[in-house]
Order: sequence, then structure tokens, then C-alpha cells
Amino acid sequence: MTGAEAANTLFVATILVYAAAMFAFALEYAFDKRAPKRAEALVAAGGSAETETPDETAAAPISPAAARGAGRLGLILTYLGTGALAASIVTRVVYTGRWPWGNMFEYTVGVALAGMVCWLVLVQSKQVPRRLGLFATFAVTMVLGTSVRVYTEAGPLVPALDSYWIIIHVTAAIAASGVLLIGCVFAILHLIKRRYDRRVSDGKSIRFPLNVAERLPDATALERLTFKIHVFAFPLLTFGIFAGAVWAHFAWGRYWAWDPKEVWAFIAWVVYAAYLHARVSGRSAKANAPWIAILGYAVMLFNLTAVNLVFNGLHSYAGV
Repeated sequence: MTGAEAANTLFVATILVYAAAMFAFALEYAFDKRAPKRAEALVAAGGSAETETPDETAAAPISPAAARGAGRLGLILTYLGTGALAASIVTRVVYTGRWPWGNMFEYTVGVALAGMVCWLVLVQSKQVPRRLGLFATFAVTMVLGTSVRVYTEAGPLVPALDSYWIIIHVTAAIAASGVLLIGCVFAILHLIKRRYDRRVSDGKSIRFPLNVAERLPDATALERLTFKIHVFAFPLLTFGIFAGAVWAHFAWGRYWAWDPKEVWAFIAWVVYAAYLHARVSGRSAKANAPWIAILGYAVMLFNLTAVNLVFNGLHSYAGV
């Protein structure tokens, strides 16, 4: 088996393991009927997310103990999948003898790895309940599944990318994108939970898919976590854009060339700056801040997909 084949095998194994982890987390999310109220209060106060009180009011096809066992299995599988994904990237490095960010496929795989590492850190630090791995693994599995559409065989870098700046600029961009992916997930969960709470307080009926929010942590805790993630990621994004401008100066003789990739990266930066500003502004602006965060990641996705595949520019040599 060649290095490229080994990397591809590990990549496929990663998707399968993450899918199995997602199923295990779904069992815990659906059937572990421990009342989340105490955990929500602790999270809001900065405490552990896993301390919950029993709820014996409802029988389920799977016992709460079995559901918690499935959640523990899901976490183990998530670690295994993340290890396999990292091994796939390292195998590409060994096989090609270069840094592994040379095309759109490799970039997307790096984003998935950064996102899952971010989520695992949050779980291990007890900032989020383990059962929310259902949503994290779903998001990352979708990213990896989508990356198959732009798969590129392992090979040498094109000359324009053969620079040590690819380590600095692209790694920072990948790290920021992966962390912001998890931030976007929690922003969406916050809005769902907020909508669910509003309908409950108004005495309105709750139907699928909104009833999924019943097992989510407190909306305030989710909103605070969303903010913390974006506060961490924004400097990474800023540094990545700054490093790209410096690389552009050495490669093209100018810091800014109004290239589509540059323009949309800057637009994303402005949107995230607007999110942070809205978050610390008045109540009305704060209420709309999660929508701005989601818009920010939509711009990031547009820059990764449409700009790469449709627009012509100075970054076109990177291919897909």
C-alpha cells in the first residue's frame, strides 16, 4: 500500500468512525433522561456540564445507564476518529514531503480536524455536555463528506505555494475556520433553544424538529459559550489574514490586490467584528448577535466554495 492509499484509507475510516460516534451520541441525547436543569445552572455559573440529577418520570426503550454508556462510547470513537484523521494528514505529509495544505481538499480536512479538536477540548474541560457531540460530529462529518467532492491526489505543491508562509498563513486560517465551525454550531443551537423556550413560555405546542431543543443546555449558557469561542477564534482569523497579506507582498509585490479570495476573507472578518461588537452592545444588538455569527460562517463557506470553484483570481493556482 502506498502512502497515498494509506492516507485515503485512514480518511475513509475517519468518516465511518465519526458516523458511528454520531449514532452513539444520538442514543445518549435521546434516552439519557437525566434532568438537565442543574447542569444548565452550573454551566451558566462556570461549573461542570456533566453534573445532572436523575429523572425517573419517563420509561424509554434504552435505559439511562445504557444511554450514558453509548455516550462514553461515542466519546471514545470521537477520539479514535480524530486520531485517524490526524494520521491521514501526517501520512500525506510523509508521502509528499510537504506541508499538507496545498489544495481545497486538504484545507477542508484540516478545518474538520481543527473543529473536532476544539470540541474535544470543550468536552474535556467540562464546558459542554458530552451528548452535544451529536451536533459536533454531524457538522464535521458533513464537512468531511463534502470534501470528497473536491478530492485531489496527494502530490507536490505548485511552485506558487512552495513557501514557508503556507505553514503560517494557511495553518492560522484553518485553525480559525475549524474553531468558528464549532462556534457556528453553538450559535445555531442557542437560537433553537431560545425559540423553544419562548414557545414553552407562551404555552404553544412544540413539534419536531423544535422539540429536539428540550435536551439542550440553557440558552444563556449556549450564548456565552458561543461568544467565548468567537473571542478565541477572531485573533486567529485576524492573524491569518495579516499573514496572507505579508505572503502576498513577497509573492506578488503588494500586500493587497483586490483578489476575490482576499476580498471575501476581509468581508468575513468584518462580519465577525460586527458580531463581537453586537455581543457587547445593547440588549437588542446582543439578541441579534448569533445571527451575525451564522452569517459570518456563511461568508466563510462562500469564500471556501464559490470563490474557489467559480471566481478567477490570483489564488486560482491552488486548484481544488
